[in-house]
Amino acid sequence: ALKENVIDLIAKDINELLLAINGKVVKTAVGDKTLNTKNAKLVEQEMGFRLTVLDIIGHPNVAYILMLLGFYGLFFELTNPGAIFPGVIGATCLILAFYAFQILPVNYAGLLFIVLGILLFVLEVILVIPYGLLTIGGIISFVLGSLMLFDSPMPELRLSLSVVLPAVIITALFFVVTIKLAYSAYKRKPVTGIEGLKGEEGIAQTDIAPEGGMTIVHGEYWKAYSDELIQKNERVIVEEVKGLKLKVKKA
Repeated sequence: ALKENVIDLIAKDINELLLAINGKVVKTAVGDKTLNTKNAKLVEQEMGFRLTVLDIIGHPNVAYILMLLGFYGLFFELTNPGAIFPGVIGATCLILAFYAFQILPVNYAGLLFIVLGILLFVLEVILVIPYGLLTIGGIISFVLGSLMLFDSPMPELRLSLSVVLPAVIITALFFVVTIKLAYSAYKRKPVTGIEGLKGEEGIAQTDIAPEGGMTIVHGEYWKAYSDELIQKNERVIVEEVKGLKLKVKKA
């Protein structure tokens, strides 16, 4: 670099640099100035707490993790309204992440891919689709977005794979488990309310005919009717619930 005249000089430390540039003439906005650095007093100023915190937040890996925590917090709050704490933490993390994005070389196509991945995960949970197609699409979008998020030739301004891979795996596992639980709840037979009566067994308290009768189900007396004649004390199965009347058949 020195031979190619890209740099002015080489110095092994700050003191040698100050001696080397002493007497040099530099161009400034107010004209040429001669540097007088031979006896300059060095004053070191450490970063304060505020700048230290902002410097940590501005690291690409930290900003990425804050963004994910923000999405997780908001998702948990939306699926569990009234929890408050996850929503507050999630919103705070997102604000800090977007602050960091202002000082980082963010590729917004990558950010949109990550948002798309999160939306596909959420839709899989809401729609309760058992095939996992939206989850696969979410994982692909998430990985692409993470790799594209920060566009810089400098390694220190790019995401580390040691952060991206665990983040993708944890996110995928989180939503896969959530989807599995949601699908199990979706397939589970209702145990309360009118829907919970369908398929339940009871005992005819009177003869039951198409015109009507009485039965007891879950310890409760119900008006009932049947397409066939059912004798008193016979066991019956609930086929349908219409208002406050049960349609039953012989067990």
